[in-house]
Amino acid sequence: MILVDGVPFSTHLSSTSQGIDTLLALLENPFIVSASNSFKTTPQRKFSVSEESCSDRSKWVYVFQSEYATVDPAFVNYVGTDEATTCVGLVIRNRSNGMTSLAHMDSPEIVDTGLSQMLSLLVDDNMETGFEVHLIGGFEDVSPKHANGRTESESHSDLEGYSFPLCTKIVQALCTREETFHLQTLCVLGHNTRRDSDGNTFPIFNGFAVETMTGRVIPASFDRTSRCPDEIVRRIRVTASFEDPSRNGKLLETYDTKTDRFIIAPCRWTLRQYHIASTLIHHSDSEILSMCSTSPDAEGPDFVDSLRRKWNYLIEHPSWTETFPRKQPRIFERTADGSWRRC
Repeated sequence: MILVDGVPFSTHLSSTSQGIDTLLALLENPFIVSASNSFKTTPQRKFSVSEESCSDRSKWVYVFQSEYATVDPAFVNYVGTDEATTCVGLVIRNRSNGMTSLAHMDSPEIVDTGLSQMLSLLVDDNMETGFEVHLIGGFEDVSPKHANGRTESESHSDLEGYSFPLCTKIVQALCTREETFHLQTLCVLGHNTRRDSDGNTFPIFNGFAVETMTGRVIPASFDRTSRCPDEIVRRIRVTASFEDPSRNGKLLETYDTKTDRFIIAPCRWTLRQYHIASTLIHHSDSEILSMCSTSPDAEGPDFVDSLRRKWNYLIEHPSWTETFPRKQPRIFERTADGSWRRC
């Protein structure tokens, strides 16, 4: 159940509408519009491990595409993600103890199971106040009016574009679950879209972070040094997971909430991925964007570089057992200065 400004929010939610009516109504709600406008005026924080940016000794957990992390404010000051264009960042926070879960959702197929994963460490004995929820990301890569005009026989997965079906599925799932979700921010689709002089659309925000003690959500960006630990292996794990039948619609786990450690479970990559990497790495930047992105014109400046570094790693380490000897996970613990050290 979704609450907006403390009031249950409901519209006609039929099996054919798939939550479209609810999503469109939420986007026009005055409380939601005001919250989106407020978010847009919040200064962006740039996360980096450089000395000047980390002078406050902040500790954060970074979440890649398809991953989620549930953090305890006793250990972590911020949890965040970026590099989102058609993806959506979902935050669920326990109001009573500040425990916060963040997921980088990239497909409607992982929403239902992903929600259950996120909530598994958030539910406690004092849930009368419910959860705070924020959705940020996705943009109008297809017009909502166009999507809403489809015939009833077409499912949301058949809609053109990526952002709208994903946002629709998340809203539908929140509406139909028994938990109480206080929707605080819905900066998605039209609220997260800017246009150039030719009418081309781009996301306003690609990333954000949650201040765990207060629950405040701020626009954020992370550089290569702050997307850690184990950046390249985690990027490869995202790609390899699409060929792993055991994933079964789940978000990827990397962060251990109770110990404040990253535990990167072994993942297998095949010779097929090696051959793909060996082929794609020789293409031009523009060709890579068109072949590898759901929104080529909206990607960040380091999108192609990140792919090339990932492919170079696969070419240099064609066997996954080199990265995961004896099929053991890669474990990282936090040091006194907030950085990560491999155990």
